[in-house]
Order: sequence, then C-alpha cells, then structure tokens
Amino acid sequence: MLRLIFTVVLSLLIISCSEKNMNADLILINGNIYTVDESNPTAEAIAIKGDSILYVGTNDGASQLSDDSTKVIDLKGKFVMPGFIESHAHFLGIGQSKINIDLSEAKNWSEIIYLVSSAAENARPGEWIIGRGWHQEKWDPKPLENVNGYPFHNELSRATPRNPVFLKHASGHAMFANQLAMELSGITDSTDNPNGGVIVRDSLGKAIGVFEEEAELLIQKSLDNYLSKRTEKEVQDDLIKEIDKATEECIKYGITSFHDAGSTFDEIDLYKKLADDNYFKVRLYLMLGESNEMLNKKMSDYRMIGYGNNFLTVRAIKKYSDGALGSRGAWLLEPYDDLKYKIVDDDTSEYVGQSVTPLSELEETANLAVKNGFQLCTHAIGDKANREVLNLYEKFISQNQSNELRWRIEHAQHLNEKDIPRFGRLGVIAAMQPVHCTSDAVFVPKRLGNQRAEEGAYVWRNLLDANAVICSGTDAPVEKVNPFENIYSAVTRKSKDGTVFYLEQRMTREEALKSYTLNGAYAAFEEKIKGSITKGKLADIVVLSNDLMNCSEDEILSTEVLYTVVGGKIVYQKPESEE
Repeated sequence: MLRLIFTVVLSLLIISCSEKNMNADLILINGNIYTVDESNPTAEAIAIKGDSILYVGTNDGASQLSDDSTKVIDLKGKFVMPGFIESHAHFLGIGQSKINIDLSEAKNWSEIIYLVSSAAENARPGEWIIGRGWHQEKWDPKPLENVNGYPFHNELSRATPRNPVFLKHASGHAMFANQLAMELSGITDSTDNPNGGVIVRDSLGKAIGVFEEEAELLIQKSLDNYLSKRTEKEVQDDLIKEIDKATEECIKYGITSFHDAGSTFDEIDLYKKLADDNYFKVRLYLMLGESNEMLNKKMSDYRMIGYGNNFLTVRAIKKYSDGALGSRGAWLLEPYDDLKYKIVDDDTSEYVGQSVTPLSELEETANLAVKNGFQLCTHAIGDKANREVLNLYEKFISQNQSNELRWRIEHAQHLNEKDIPRFGRLGVIAAMQPVHCTSDAVFVPKRLGNQRAEEGAYVWRNLLDANAVICSGTDAPVEKVNPFENIYSAVTRKSKDGTVFYLEQRMTREEALKSYTLNGAYAAFEEKIKGSITKGKLADIVVLSNDLMNCSEDEILSTEVLYTVVGGKIVYQKPESEE
C-alpha cells in the first residue's frame, strides 16, 4: 500500500512539474503578428519558453500557458514579425563608423575637409585621422580640380600637416590619403600600380591621393603598422568597443542575426571568448576573410555551428571577384559608358574595370570550401565578374550534386540577361542590398548606359521569376544598417530625390520581408531554427510601430522598433519618452 501511495504521489508530482515546465516565461498578446510561416501566416499571440517559441496563435491559447511568473506584454495591436536577418554587412565596420569620422552625410569635398581638419585639431601630432563614407558622385558642387570626379589631395594636405589621413570610400573599394600618409607609405609619382589596383594620377602622372582596390593596401600597411603599436589589451578593448557600438546599432533596428562579410581568425578568437561569457545580443554568422594560405592552415579548426547557444556560427568564406561600380572597379563585359578608356600602367585600352582576385585563386578557395564543408560567398558587382563566378560555381555544383552547397554571390548588382536564369537553376543565392539600388541610382546609368542599367542592374523581379533565392542586407557601414530604408527601396525603387529606378524590378512586400527573414536564415543553413515565428524556433522577434504589410510607402521609412527580442529576452525597448 505504501508503495502504491508513493507511486501515485510521485506521478502527480511529475505531472505537476511537467505542466509547470510548459508555462511560458514571456507572452505577447494582442499583436498583429506576421509570422512569415505559410502554414500559419498570422496570429495574435506568442508564448515563449526559454529561448524558443512555445506557442503561436490566439490570446486565449497563449493565456493557458501563463502562471504567476510569466511576463505578459499587451502589444495593443502593434505589428510583430521575425527579427531581421542582416545578410551582408560588416559588424566591426559598423562599430568603427560610430567611433571614427562619419563622412556619409558630407555634401561636398569642402565639408569633408572641414570635418577632417576639425578632428586633426584635437588629435596628437602623428595620430592617424580615420573616416569613411565619402562618395564623389553625391557631391554638390563637384571639386574644381578632379580626376574622374576625385579631388586632389592638396587642400586637405595643407589643412592636416601633422596627421596622416585615411578616408575610406563609401563602397570600401577606394580610399583617400593626404600627403603625410603617402609619404609615410613611401608613395611617389613613380610608384607602380599593384596587381588589381590603381593609384589615381593627374594628366602629369602625379598621385592625387586616391587609391583604388588593391592599391588601398599601400596606405593600409602604414595604418596597420601604426595600430600594431597598441598593447594586446588595447587591441582587445578597441575591438570590444566596436562590438558594443555595432550591437547597439543593430538591436535598435530590430536586427537579431547578422551575416558578417569577412572576419579574421583573431577576431573569431575574441568572438568565441565572448560567446562563452554569454556576451552577445545579436547572433553572428561569420564568413572567413583570410588568404588561401591561412585558410588551408587553420579553417578546419574554426568551423563551428550554433556555438554559444546559437550565437556564433563559422561556416563560410568571403572572397572578392571585382570592385565597386561607384569607383569604377566593377568588372564589366563591355566598357564603362562614362569612361571608355582609362590610363592604367600606360595602357589606354578600353576600360572594363578589373578582376581583383585571379580566377585560379578563387578556384583554389572553392576547393578548400568543398574539402572543409564551408559555404563560399563571393563578392561580384559587374556582369563579367558575376559570369565568371557563376562559371566557377557551376563546375563545383555539378561535381557535388549530392551536397547542398548553397554558395552565394554577394551583391550580384549587374547581370547579363543570359546569366539571370543560372541563379535559380544552380541554386546560387543572390545576397543583395536593395538600398544600394536607390542610393546608386544617381550614377548607375552613367556608368552602364540606360540599356544595360535597365536590363541588368538590381534585377530582383527577374531573379525571383527565375526561382532564385534573394536575401537582403545593407552592406553597412556602406549604407546605414536601417532595414526600413532597405525594405522601402525594395518595394518602391525610389531614391531620396523621388527618382524611380526601373519600377518593374521591385519586390512585393511579402518578398521583401521574406528576403529579410526566412531567406536570410536559408542563406545561412538556419531556416529550421529561425526566420519565421514558428513553434520550436528561436524566439527572435521584433515589434514595430507600423504595419509593414499595409502601411503607406512613406510610413515604411518612419517605422520604429518598439521591442527587439533575441532568444526570448528583450534586448531593446524604445524609451517611453520617445513613444
């Protein structure tokens, strides 16, 4: 009898504990929930247990999972969707942009000189002045003295005689140096162009201060030498400061996962330590940005999936095929429309941009990726670059039919019509940045001509109709990491001045939101655990001020994040004074 009583009591305790374990930690009720889950597209409540979604459905259904310890938030009809997945940007670059000089809002060269010289006045002699974000195509007025729109360094050099200056182009594919930075780097008028790069010169052969593509490294080495004098602790403290600034910016915009387009082994060592300490508020999917030599030595030791409670994954490689269209580094099948010829190493042949990585080297990277189980993500802007990368990918995809490689082309900005169907047929993911379309619209027709721009520039509709998967990002700090500007660009293709860039290529709102959620998860092999509000998936959720599916187009831009939830924890809440 005692044994029977003990068994009954134990069973009741087990049932009681089981029921208690089913109770939610957090419940969101009265929401206008867009799940991005075709089997259950809308709901009004979500229940969360631990870091996962316990229930998606009605208020009544969620309330049954509540007890005295459950936190309940009444959303009062606000729009809810999966957290944004930033599919291509530069995490530390965002942090650096918040620490160094932001040149993205400078209206002309004079404003840049003012910003840089002001920073130099408060700097120690010899301290490098670092900035990013300038774009010569967006200046008004244009510099009186210029080469292809680029200004001469003279005025800036006179304003900063004691400090070397390093100013990254908005695209990251060119930079500007003052006289002192060039002197420290050993740059003279007779310095040869490196392979894959150009030192921009005037008609007399004098370096004007602009360095494109691989030529940037000539100045970067001097900057790196300066930074190498920091202690190990100073280096780590600076990196953590950049991580904190980037995290703050991301969660403010509802970004819960972030695909970083190029991390070093040293950076990943720090990320791993921080993940061990549960430091992160944003989930990171890292692409290795190392040389083939270093990849061959170390990449197998760095592959990790879902490390630190799914906050850190390393299973991709980032490589570059060409440069950027704005700096005329994109590799084209036909010459640039606004620069038929360009003097490079005394050669005046037709100018089609340039390949920055030999195809043989990219093929070696592809072999390493397949051998070690890594995804390959290759930057390709111009139609020639995209074709060559597709050719390379097709070779490996055909050899690995049993494996789902999910290789990506980062940007895929300008495509030849013949290559568009290949994305869907080969299963190559187009990792694109809609905001680049509307930001670059001011110069794309100049570079390509109207016909090529219409047929192949940012052709989202043609890619989607060809069954290609598009995932969206901002390429921050090239653009702001703001997802609402990106979504607005995707569905309107409208620039700030009201110009519409070939509207027929726009996405629907459903497609735009899917590209920022479920497609981003798919592009990182993570669609089973994130990208939609589905029972059992990670509770990565964002609550917004506007209904992105039904609000006006202008209201998309004015949308604000009210809550960002990552793994069931509220990591950002809009201050009440701002609501």
